[in-house]
Amino acid sequence: MTMQIDVDRTVCEIHAQCVFAAPEVFELDDDDELRYDPSPDARHDDAVRRAARVCPVQAIRLGTAAP
Repeated sequence: MTMQIDVDRTVCEIHAQCVFAAPEVFELDDDDELRYDPSPDARHDDAVRRAARVCPVQAIRLGTAAP
């Protein structure tokens, strides 16, 4: 199963804790807007789960999709 990420942009306040927790998946662009890979490689699963846990506003939702 492939992990799927959804960030609720109406909740996200760009604290960027996800960027620190999983820089391979989350980043801030030149305008300080959050960008992320919605279907990251499985090797990043632990970091993505950590990013979801540390989000101060709990804007990151994780799910799975069939391969």
